[in-house]
Amino acid sequence: MTDERDTRGVIFNVQHYSIHDGPGIRTTVFLKGCPLHCLWCQNPESQAVRPELFFNAERCQGCAKCVDVCPEHAIEIVDGKSRTNRAVCKTSGECAQVCPNDARNVMGKYVTAGQVFKQVSADAIFYQRSGGGMTISGGEPLTQPQFAISLLKLCRDAAIHTTIDTCGYATWDSARRVLENVDLVLYDFKHMDPSAHKKLTGVSNELILDNAKKIVRELSLPMFARVPIAPGLNDSLTNLRATAQFIATELGDSVKVHLLPYHRLGEAKYERLEKPSQSISIDPPNDERVFELQKIFESFGLTTIAGG
Repeated sequence: MTDERDTRGVIFNVQHYSIHDGPGIRTTVFLKGCPLHCLWCQNPESQAVRPELFFNAERCQGCAKCVDVCPEHAIEIVDGKSRTNRAVCKTSGECAQVCPNDARNVMGKYVTAGQVFKQVSADAIFYQRSGGGMTISGGEPLTQPQFAISLLKLCRDAAIHTTIDTCGYATWDSARRVLENVDLVLYDFKHMDPSAHKKLTGVSNELILDNAKKIVRELSLPMFARVPIAPGLNDSLTNLRATAQFIATELGDSVKVHLLPYHRLGEAKYERLEKPSQSISIDPPNDERVFELQKIFESFGLTTIAGG
């Protein structure tokens, strides 16, 4: 019988002392891989399952040490800066190890559930005092179901509260196996119109909405609805009223709503992935606009909070 601790996965961050990813003080584990490619993605480094190279051109001094060690010969110096042929690069990591200015970093690493659990359990005293626990986020945790299951089981066996932050895009059988080990679900609602959802994220939303209903009706799991507010993309009053109506009528008024105003931290990340053409620039909504949208959800009898 395989030990849950030996299950391997790919993560790109473990964030300690999180206060916006569920109740209390939490440790948030960010898994790599996501089936959605939202235009407003805040963590584009999370989309691919495999580790990826992050490159900060401002720190590069063109010393060529990375050129010398790259086993794929994927790096060259152009105009005094290193440039990587991403089609050839296999993210071996040698270039990041020799870079004297920290211009190159590898986002994502292979780990076992046991290694991650060791970090999570080290924060147990904070969970006990605050009612917190572990949250699995991403990317999309359902992209690595077996790794998520193993990590969740380890936490549950240690009486650590478990939360998952998910977009819900997975077959119900796969999602259910993960969710049976979860105490709380943070569920993302990007857009209510199937065509608009596909345009904005790359996939339609029928499966997502159907899974949301099954989580509440079949598993009876508590849920927080998380609604990103991306001005000009999904913040129309029509869409947000439809979102509020779906939550209130299909899921119930016990589901709290968290409105998540767009911020611009993800825009620079596309530059570091050397994918500037995929980045968009959006002005974050001001407080007055967020308050206006909050009132829409509250009018449907939903407890609504601006922020995580």
